Amino acid sequence: MSAKRFDMVVIGAGPGGYVAAIRGAQLGLRVAVVEREHMGGICLNWGCIPTKAMLRSAEVFHLMQRAKEFGLTAEGLGYDLDAVVKRSRGVAKQLNSGVGHLLKKNKVAAIMGAARLDGPGRVHVTTDKGEEVLEAANVVLATGARARELPGLEADGDRVWTYKHALVPNRMPSKLLVIGSGAIGIEFASFYATLGAEVTVVEVMDRILPVEDEEIAAFAKKQFVKQGMTILEGAKVTQLERGKDAVVAHVDKNGDKSKITVDTVISAVGIVGNVEDLGLEDVGVRVDRTHVVTDPMCRTGVDGIYAIGDIAGAPWLAHKASHEGVMVAELIAGGHPHAVDPDSIAGCTYCQPQIASVGLTEAQARAQGFDVKVGRFPFIGNGKAIALGEPEGMVKTVFDAATGALLGAHMVGAEVTELIQGYVVGRQLETTEADLMQAVFPHPTLSEMMHESVLDAWGRAIHF
Repeated sequence: MSAKRFDMVVIGAGPGGYVAAIRGAQLGLRVAVVEREHMGGICLNWGCIPTKAMLRSAEVFHLMQRAKEFGLTAEGLGYDLDAVVKRSRGVAKQLNSGVGHLLKKNKVAAIMGAARLDGPGRVHVTTDKGEEVLEAANVVLATGARARELPGLEADGDRVWTYKHALVPNRMPSKLLVIGSGAIGIEFASFYATLGAEVTVVEVMDRILPVEDEEIAAFAKKQFVKQGMTILEGAKVTQLERGKDAVVAHVDKNGDKSKITVDTVISAVGIVGNVEDLGLEDVGVRVDRTHVVTDPMCRTGVDGIYAIGDIAGAPWLAHKASHEGVMVAELIAGGHPHAVDPDSIAGCTYCQPQIASVGLTEAQARAQGFDVKVGRFPFIGNGKAIALGEPEGMVKTVFDAATGALLGAHMVGAEVTELIQGYVVGRQLETTEADLMQAVFPHPTLSEMMHESVLDAWGRAIHF
Protein backbone atom coordinates (compact mmCIF):
# COMPACT_ATOMS: atom_id res chain seq x y z
CA MET A 1 0.00 0.00 0.00
CA SER A 2 1.56 3.29 -1.09
CA ALA A 3 1.78 5.93 1.61
CA LYS A 4 0.77 9.56 1.45
CA ARG A 5 3.53 11.81 2.76
CA PHE A 6 3.14 14.81 5.03
CA ASP A 7 5.29 16.87 7.36
CA MET A 8 2.82 16.49 10.23
CA VAL A 9 -0.08 14.16 10.91
CA VAL A 10 -2.52 15.04 13.68
CA ILE A 11 -4.69 12.30 15.18
CA GLY A 12 -7.87 13.90 16.49
CA ALA A 13 -9.63 17.08 15.31
CA GLY A 14 -10.79 18.53 18.61
CA PRO A 15 -9.80 22.00 19.85
CA GLY A 16 -6.21 20.84 20.18
CA GLY A 17 -5.91 18.83 16.99
CA TYR A 18 -7.58 21.07 14.45
CA VAL A 19 -5.81 24.15 15.82
CA ALA A 20 -2.44 22.36 15.63
CA ALA A 21 -3.21 21.36 12.04
CA ILE A 22 -4.16 24.88 11.00
CA ARG A 23 -1.14 26.48 12.69
CA GLY A 24 1.14 23.93 11.06
CA ALA A 25 -0.31 24.70 7.65
CA GLN A 26 0.10 28.44 8.26
CA LEU A 27 3.80 27.78 8.87
CA GLY A 28 4.18 26.01 5.54
CA LEU A 29 3.95 22.40 6.68
CA ARG A 30 2.07 19.75 4.72
CA VAL A 31 -0.52 18.63 7.25
CA ALA A 32 -3.14 15.91 7.56
CA VAL A 33 -5.63 15.55 10.39
CA VAL A 34 -7.49 12.30 11.09
CA GLU A 35 -10.79 12.34 13.00
CA ARG A 36 -12.88 9.27 13.71
CA GLU A 37 -16.15 10.95 14.70
CA HIS A 38 -16.74 14.72 14.68
CA MET A 39 -14.68 17.64 13.42
CA GLY A 40 -14.29 19.88 16.45
CA GLY A 41 -14.14 16.94 18.84
CA ILE A 42 -16.03 16.53 22.10
CA CYS A 43 -15.69 20.19 23.09
CA LEU A 44 -17.48 21.58 20.08
CA ASN A 45 -19.98 18.77 19.57
CA TRP A 46 -20.69 17.35 23.04
CA GLY A 47 -19.00 19.61 25.56
CA CYS A 48 -18.09 23.27 25.85
CA ILE A 49 -20.27 24.70 23.09
CA PRO A 50 -23.61 22.85 23.35
CA THR A 51 -23.60 23.01 27.15
CA LYS A 52 -23.14 26.78 27.01
CA ALA A 53 -26.04 27.04 24.56
CA MET A 54 -28.27 25.11 26.96
CA LEU A 55 -27.07 27.11 29.95
CA ARG A 56 -27.86 30.31 28.06
CA SER A 57 -31.44 29.12 27.64
CA ALA A 58 -31.62 28.45 31.39
CA GLU A 59 -30.15 31.88 32.13
CA VAL A 60 -32.73 33.63 29.95
CA PHE A 61 -35.53 31.62 31.58
CA HIS A 62 -34.21 32.61 35.01
CA LEU A 63 -34.17 36.29 34.01
CA MET A 64 -37.71 36.03 32.64
CA GLN A 65 -38.85 34.72 36.02
CA ARG A 66 -37.31 37.83 37.62
CA ALA A 67 -39.02 40.24 35.20
CA LYS A 68 -40.91 42.05 37.98
CA GLU A 69 -37.60 43.07 39.59
CA PHE A 70 -36.79 45.06 36.46
CA GLY A 71 -40.18 46.71 36.12
CA LEU A 72 -41.30 44.29 33.43
CA THR A 73 -44.28 42.00 33.02
CA ALA A 74 -43.94 38.44 31.84
CA GLU A 75 -46.81 36.00 32.17
CA GLY A 76 -47.35 32.37 31.30
CA LEU A 77 -43.65 31.56 31.44
CA GLY A 78 -42.53 28.14 30.34
CA TYR A 79 -40.03 26.30 28.22
CA ASP A 80 -39.87 23.66 25.51
CA LEU A 81 -37.02 21.29 26.41
CA ASP A 82 -36.94 19.80 22.92
CA ALA A 83 -36.56 23.28 21.45
CA VAL A 84 -33.79 24.10 23.94
CA VAL A 85 -31.93 20.96 22.89
CA LYS A 86 -32.57 21.63 19.20
CA ARG A 87 -31.03 25.08 19.48
CA SER A 88 -28.03 23.64 21.32
CA ARG A 89 -27.45 21.00 18.65
CA GLY A 90 -27.84 23.62 15.93
CA VAL A 91 -25.12 25.76 17.46
CA ALA A 92 -22.80 22.74 17.61
CA LYS A 93 -23.58 21.81 13.99
CA GLN A 94 -22.85 25.31 12.78
CA LEU A 95 -19.44 25.36 14.42
CA ASN A 96 -18.70 21.81 13.28
CA SER A 97 -19.15 22.96 9.70
CA GLY A 98 -16.94 25.95 10.44
CA VAL A 99 -14.03 23.71 11.47
CA GLY A 100 -14.28 21.84 8.19
CA HIS A 101 -14.22 25.12 6.30
CA LEU A 102 -11.15 26.34 8.21
CA LEU A 103 -9.24 23.13 7.49
CA LYS A 104 -10.09 23.37 3.80
CA LYS A 105 -9.18 27.06 3.70
CA ASN A 106 -5.75 26.26 5.13
CA LYS A 107 -5.24 23.30 2.78
CA VAL A 108 -5.16 20.72 5.55
CA ALA A 109 -5.97 17.19 4.39
CA ALA A 110 -8.93 16.16 6.57
CA ILE A 111 -9.53 12.41 6.77
CA MET A 112 -12.46 10.77 8.56
CA GLY A 113 -11.34 7.47 10.01
CA ALA A 114 -9.67 5.61 12.89
CA ALA A 115 -5.90 6.11 13.13
CA ARG A 116 -3.24 3.90 14.63
CA LEU A 117 0.53 4.29 14.85
CA ASP A 118 2.14 1.71 12.60
CA GLY A 119 5.78 2.22 13.45
CA PRO A 120 7.90 5.39 13.56
CA GLY A 121 6.45 8.07 11.33
CA ARG A 122 3.65 5.86 10.00
CA VAL A 123 -0.05 6.19 10.68
CA HIS A 124 -2.50 3.54 9.51
CA VAL A 125 -6.01 4.86 8.91
CA THR A 126 -9.19 2.82 8.54
CA THR A 127 -11.93 4.73 6.71
CA ASP A 128 -15.34 3.87 5.29
CA LYS A 129 -13.63 3.43 1.92
CA GLY A 130 -10.81 1.19 3.09
CA GLU A 131 -7.29 1.47 4.43
CA GLU A 132 -4.58 4.04 3.85
CA VAL A 133 -1.16 4.83 5.24
CA LEU A 134 0.16 8.28 6.09
CA GLU A 135 3.85 8.99 6.60
CA ALA A 136 5.22 11.99 8.47
CA ALA A 137 8.29 12.84 10.51
CA ASN A 138 5.97 14.30 13.14
CA VAL A 139 2.78 12.87 14.63
CA VAL A 140 0.62 14.76 17.10
CA LEU A 141 -1.69 12.77 19.36
CA ALA A 142 -4.83 14.79 20.13
CA THR A 143 -7.44 12.12 20.77
CA GLY A 144 -8.95 13.74 23.87
CA ALA A 145 -10.81 11.96 26.64
CA ARG A 146 -14.19 10.50 27.59
CA ALA A 147 -16.33 10.26 30.70
CA ARG A 148 -15.02 8.04 33.48
CA GLU A 149 -17.47 5.36 34.61
CA LEU A 150 -17.24 3.76 38.03
CA PRO A 151 -18.16 0.10 38.56
CA GLY A 152 -21.85 -0.22 39.40
CA LEU A 153 -22.54 3.38 38.40
CA GLU A 154 -22.28 2.91 34.64
CA ALA A 155 -24.57 4.97 32.45
CA ASP A 156 -27.38 3.24 30.58
CA GLY A 157 -28.79 6.26 28.75
CA ASP A 158 -32.19 5.78 30.36
CA ARG A 159 -32.08 6.44 34.08
CA VAL A 160 -28.33 6.98 34.44
CA TRP A 161 -26.72 9.53 32.12
CA THR A 162 -23.29 10.79 31.14
CA TYR A 163 -22.85 14.34 29.88
CA LYS A 164 -23.80 13.16 26.38
CA HIS A 165 -27.17 11.85 27.53
CA ALA A 166 -27.73 15.01 29.56
CA LEU A 167 -27.25 17.11 26.40
CA VAL A 168 -29.99 15.23 24.54
CA PRO A 169 -32.34 14.23 27.38
CA ASN A 170 -35.20 11.84 26.71
CA ARG A 171 -37.21 13.66 29.39
CA MET A 172 -37.04 16.51 31.88
CA PRO A 173 -35.88 15.08 35.22
CA SER A 174 -38.12 15.66 38.20
CA LYS A 175 -35.67 14.48 40.85
CA LEU A 176 -32.05 14.51 39.70
CA LEU A 177 -28.94 13.17 41.40
CA VAL A 178 -25.60 14.48 40.13
CA ILE A 179 -22.54 12.46 41.13
CA GLY A 180 -19.50 14.74 41.14
CA SER A 181 -19.22 18.50 41.60
CA GLY A 182 -16.54 19.47 39.14
CA ALA A 183 -17.35 21.86 36.30
CA ILE A 184 -19.39 19.30 34.32
CA GLY A 185 -21.46 18.12 37.26
CA ILE A 186 -22.19 21.60 38.60
CA GLU A 187 -23.10 22.99 35.18
CA PHE A 188 -25.70 20.28 34.59
CA ALA A 189 -26.96 20.60 38.17
CA SER A 190 -27.40 24.33 37.58
CA PHE A 191 -29.13 23.87 34.22
CA TYR A 192 -31.69 21.33 35.39
CA ALA A 193 -32.29 23.08 38.73
CA THR A 194 -33.06 26.33 36.89
CA LEU A 195 -35.63 24.50 34.78
CA GLY A 196 -37.31 23.15 37.92
CA ALA A 197 -35.70 19.83 38.77
CA GLU A 198 -35.14 18.89 42.41
CA VAL A 199 -31.37 18.46 42.38
CA THR A 200 -29.03 16.68 44.80
CA VAL A 201 -25.25 16.85 44.27
CA VAL A 202 -22.98 14.25 45.87
CA GLU A 203 -19.26 15.00 46.09
CA VAL A 204 -16.71 12.54 47.48
CA MET A 205 -14.29 15.29 48.51
CA ASP A 206 -14.89 17.39 51.62
CA ARG A 207 -16.27 20.28 49.55
CA ILE A 208 -17.81 20.94 46.17
CA LEU A 209 -15.74 22.43 43.36
CA PRO A 210 -12.60 20.94 44.92
CA VAL A 211 -10.14 22.56 42.49
CA GLU A 212 -11.41 26.06 43.30
CA ASP A 213 -10.37 28.34 46.13
CA GLU A 214 -12.09 27.15 49.32
CA GLU A 215 -13.68 30.53 50.04
CA ILE A 216 -15.10 30.80 46.51
CA ALA A 217 -16.45 27.24 46.65
CA ALA A 218 -18.15 27.95 49.98
CA PHE A 219 -19.77 31.10 48.56
CA ALA A 220 -21.01 29.19 45.52
CA LYS A 221 -22.41 26.42 47.73
CA LYS A 222 -24.51 28.94 49.66
CA GLN A 223 -25.98 30.22 46.40
CA PHE A 224 -26.76 26.71 45.17
CA VAL A 225 -28.49 25.83 48.45
CA LYS A 226 -30.45 29.09 48.29
CA GLN A 227 -31.62 28.02 44.81
CA GLY A 228 -32.95 24.77 46.26
CA MET A 229 -30.15 22.30 45.61
CA THR A 230 -29.14 19.72 48.19
CA ILE A 231 -25.36 19.42 48.52
CA LEU A 232 -23.77 16.35 50.13
CA GLU A 233 -20.01 16.72 50.64
CA GLY A 234 -17.63 14.02 51.83
CA ALA A 235 -20.08 11.46 50.51
CA LYS A 236 -20.05 8.77 47.85
CA VAL A 237 -22.64 6.80 45.95
CA THR A 238 -21.89 3.13 46.55
CA GLN A 239 -24.73 1.52 44.63
CA LEU A 240 -27.54 2.32 42.22
CA GLU A 241 -30.71 0.23 42.27
CA ARG A 242 -32.34 0.78 38.89
CA GLY A 243 -36.06 0.40 38.44
CA LYS A 244 -38.40 1.11 35.57
CA ASP A 245 -39.28 4.62 36.73
CA ALA A 246 -36.76 5.38 39.45
CA VAL A 247 -33.24 4.88 40.75
CA VAL A 248 -32.40 4.32 44.41
CA ALA A 249 -28.93 5.61 45.21
CA HIS A 250 -27.10 4.25 48.25
CA VAL A 251 -25.04 7.07 49.77
CA ASP A 252 -22.29 6.76 52.36
CA LYS A 253 -21.39 10.02 54.10
CA ASN A 254 -18.60 9.40 56.59
CA GLY A 255 -20.13 6.06 57.53
CA ASP A 256 -23.66 7.42 57.74
CA LYS A 257 -25.58 5.43 55.14
CA SER A 258 -28.76 6.65 53.47
CA LYS A 259 -30.84 6.14 50.34
CA ILE A 260 -31.99 8.74 47.82
CA THR A 261 -34.75 7.98 45.32
CA VAL A 262 -34.61 9.93 42.06
CA ASP A 263 -35.79 9.47 38.50
CA THR A 264 -32.48 10.43 36.88
CA VAL A 265 -28.78 10.25 37.71
CA ILE A 266 -25.96 12.14 35.98
CA SER A 267 -22.51 10.66 36.55
CA ALA A 268 -19.77 13.29 36.29
CA VAL A 269 -16.85 11.69 38.09
CA GLY A 270 -14.00 12.72 35.83
CA ILE A 271 -12.51 11.63 32.54
CA VAL A 272 -10.11 9.06 31.11
CA GLY A 273 -7.81 9.62 28.16
CA ASN A 274 -8.51 8.00 24.80
CA VAL A 275 -5.28 6.03 24.61
CA GLU A 276 -6.63 2.67 23.44
CA ASP A 277 -6.05 1.22 19.94
CA LEU A 278 -3.48 3.85 18.98
CA GLY A 279 -0.48 1.54 18.93
CA LEU A 280 1.26 3.56 21.64
CA GLU A 281 2.88 0.57 23.28
CA ASP A 282 4.34 -0.60 19.96
CA VAL A 283 6.27 2.62 19.44
CA GLY A 284 7.31 3.14 23.07
CA VAL A 285 5.00 5.98 24.12
CA ARG A 286 4.46 5.83 27.88
CA VAL A 287 0.97 5.96 29.38
CA ASP A 288 0.27 6.69 33.04
CA ARG A 289 -3.29 6.30 34.35
CA THR A 290 -4.83 6.67 30.87
CA HIS A 291 -2.80 9.76 29.96
CA VAL A 292 0.28 10.05 27.75
CA VAL A 293 3.41 11.14 29.62
CA THR A 294 4.97 14.28 28.12
CA ASP A 295 7.49 16.96 28.94
CA PRO A 296 6.46 20.65 29.18
CA MET A 297 6.76 20.96 25.38
CA CYS A 298 4.34 18.02 24.86
CA ARG A 299 7.10 15.70 23.63
CA THR A 300 6.50 12.05 24.51
CA GLY A 301 10.14 11.00 24.60
CA VAL A 302 9.74 9.17 21.29
CA ASP A 303 11.25 11.17 18.44
CA GLY A 304 8.63 12.89 16.32
CA ILE A 305 5.63 11.99 18.53
CA TYR A 306 3.82 14.63 20.57
CA ALA A 307 0.66 14.57 22.71
CA ILE A 308 -1.58 17.57 23.44
CA GLY A 309 -4.82 18.34 25.21
CA ASP A 310 -6.80 15.98 27.41
CA ILE A 311 -4.82 12.90 26.41
CA ALA A 312 -1.73 14.59 27.86
CA GLY A 313 -3.30 15.25 31.25
CA ALA A 314 -4.59 18.08 33.40
CA PRO A 315 -5.85 20.70 33.23
CA TRP A 316 -8.52 19.20 30.99
CA LEU A 317 -9.52 22.38 29.20
CA ALA A 318 -10.14 23.14 25.54
CA HIS A 319 -8.14 26.36 25.59
CA LYS A 320 -5.17 24.53 27.06
CA ALA A 321 -5.37 22.00 24.22
CA SER A 322 -5.55 24.73 21.58
CA HIS A 323 -2.56 26.58 22.97
CA GLU A 324 -0.54 23.36 23.15
CA GLY A 325 -1.52 22.67 19.53
CA VAL A 326 -0.09 26.02 18.44
CA MET A 327 3.04 25.46 20.53
CA VAL A 328 3.72 22.02 19.06
CA ALA A 329 3.11 23.15 15.47
CA GLU A 330 5.56 26.00 15.94
CA LEU A 331 8.09 23.66 17.52
CA ILE A 332 7.81 21.24 14.61
CA ALA A 333 8.21 24.11 12.14
CA GLY A 334 11.52 25.06 13.75
CA GLY A 335 10.32 27.81 16.03
CA HIS A 336 11.09 28.42 19.69
CA PRO A 337 7.70 28.69 21.43
CA HIS A 338 7.28 29.02 25.18
CA ALA A 339 5.94 26.07 27.10
CA VAL A 340 2.36 26.36 28.34
CA ASP A 341 2.24 27.28 32.04
CA PRO A 342 -0.63 25.33 33.68
CA ASP A 343 -0.83 27.90 36.49
CA SER A 344 -1.65 30.64 33.99
CA ILE A 345 -4.57 28.81 32.40
CA ALA A 346 -7.97 30.00 33.58
CA GLY A 347 -10.70 27.60 34.62
CA CYS A 348 -14.34 28.56 34.08
CA THR A 349 -17.59 27.02 35.31
CA TYR A 350 -20.75 28.37 33.67
CA CYS A 351 -23.28 27.73 36.41
CA GLN A 352 -25.37 30.33 38.22
CA PRO A 353 -23.42 32.05 39.68
CA GLN A 354 -20.46 31.66 37.34
CA ILE A 355 -17.04 30.70 38.74
CA ALA A 356 -13.64 31.53 37.25
CA SER A 357 -10.07 31.30 38.48
CA VAL A 358 -6.43 31.41 37.46
CA GLY A 359 -3.24 30.63 39.34
CA LEU A 360 -2.81 29.50 42.92
CA THR A 361 -5.56 29.37 45.51
CA GLU A 362 -4.86 31.05 48.84
CA ALA A 363 -4.23 27.66 50.45
CA GLN A 364 -1.85 26.58 47.67
CA ALA A 365 0.08 29.83 47.89
CA ARG A 366 0.51 29.47 51.65
CA ALA A 367 1.47 25.80 51.27
CA GLN A 368 4.20 26.81 48.83
CA GLY A 369 5.67 29.13 51.43
CA PHE A 370 4.55 32.51 50.11
CA ASP A 371 3.86 35.35 52.49
CA VAL A 372 0.56 36.32 50.92
CA LYS A 373 -1.61 39.38 50.76
CA VAL A 374 -5.27 38.67 49.96
CA GLY A 375 -7.75 41.15 48.55
CA ARG A 376 -11.52 40.74 48.30
CA PHE A 377 -14.32 42.81 46.85
CA PRO A 378 -18.03 41.92 46.89
CA PHE A 379 -20.44 42.44 44.01
CA ILE A 380 -22.75 44.36 46.36
CA GLY A 381 -20.20 47.19 46.36
CA ASN A 382 -20.24 47.57 42.57
CA GLY A 383 -22.69 49.90 40.83
CA LYS A 384 -22.89 47.90 37.60
CA ALA A 385 -23.60 44.66 39.49
CA ILE A 386 -26.46 46.31 41.37
CA ALA A 387 -27.83 47.83 38.14
CA LEU A 388 -27.75 44.40 36.53
CA GLY A 389 -29.61 42.92 39.48
CA GLU A 390 -26.62 40.68 40.24
CA PRO A 391 -25.37 41.74 43.69
CA GLU A 392 -24.25 38.27 44.81
CA GLY A 393 -20.60 37.52 44.12
CA MET A 394 -16.99 38.15 45.03
CA VAL A 395 -13.59 38.82 43.49
CA LYS A 396 -10.56 37.53 45.38
CA THR A 397 -6.90 38.12 44.58
CA VAL A 398 -3.78 36.53 46.06
CA PHE A 399 -0.42 38.28 45.92
CA ASP A 400 3.15 37.59 47.00
CA ALA A 401 3.69 40.19 49.71
CA ALA A 402 7.41 40.35 49.00
CA THR A 403 7.31 41.03 45.25
CA GLY A 404 3.74 42.08 44.53
CA ALA A 405 3.40 39.26 42.00
CA LEU A 406 -0.17 38.16 41.27
CA LEU A 407 -0.23 34.54 42.43
CA GLY A 408 -3.91 33.83 41.79
CA ALA A 409 -7.33 35.33 41.16
CA HIS A 410 -10.69 33.76 41.97
CA MET A 411 -14.19 34.96 41.19
CA VAL A 412 -17.79 33.96 41.70
CA GLY A 413 -20.73 35.90 40.28
CA ALA A 414 -22.27 37.20 37.08
CA GLU A 415 -20.04 37.21 33.97
CA VAL A 416 -16.84 36.33 35.82
CA THR A 417 -15.91 33.89 33.05
CA GLU A 418 -15.49 36.96 30.83
CA LEU A 419 -13.65 39.00 33.48
CA ILE A 420 -11.00 36.42 34.40
CA GLN A 421 -8.97 37.01 31.23
CA GLY A 422 -7.84 40.35 32.62
CA TYR A 423 -5.98 38.57 35.37
CA VAL A 424 -4.70 35.94 32.91
CA VAL A 425 -3.08 38.69 30.85
CA GLY A 426 -1.73 40.19 34.07
CA ARG A 427 -0.04 36.94 35.02
CA GLN A 428 1.31 36.44 31.50
CA LEU A 429 2.89 39.90 31.60
CA GLU A 430 4.22 39.28 35.14
CA THR A 431 2.17 42.19 36.41
CA THR A 432 2.63 43.42 39.97
CA GLU A 433 0.09 44.97 42.29
CA ALA A 434 1.44 48.43 41.43
CA ASP A 435 0.73 47.91 37.73
CA LEU A 436 -2.82 46.81 38.45
CA MET A 437 -3.44 49.63 40.91
CA GLN A 438 -2.31 52.22 38.38
CA ALA A 439 -4.44 50.81 35.55
CA VAL A 440 -7.61 52.83 34.90
CA PHE A 441 -10.73 50.61 34.80
CA PRO A 442 -13.83 51.94 33.00
CA HIS A 443 -16.91 52.96 34.98
CA PRO A 444 -19.50 51.63 35.42
CA THR A 445 -18.32 48.06 34.77
CA LEU A 446 -18.04 44.81 36.65
CA SER A 447 -14.30 44.97 35.95
CA GLU A 448 -13.94 47.72 38.56
CA MET A 449 -14.23 44.97 41.18
CA MET A 450 -10.99 43.49 39.85
CA HIS A 451 -9.27 46.80 40.59
CA GLU A 452 -10.85 47.14 44.03
CA SER A 453 -9.82 43.61 44.99
CA VAL A 454 -6.20 44.48 44.24
CA LEU A 455 -6.51 47.68 46.25
CA ASP A 456 -8.03 45.75 49.14
CA ALA A 457 -5.01 43.44 49.36
CA TRP A 458 -3.05 46.53 50.42
CA GLY A 459 -5.82 48.08 52.53
CA ARG A 460 -6.71 50.67 49.91
CA ALA A 461 -10.20 49.64 48.68
CA ILE A 462 -12.36 52.68 48.04
CA HIS A 463 -15.93 51.45 47.65
CA PHE A 464 -16.28 48.88 50.44
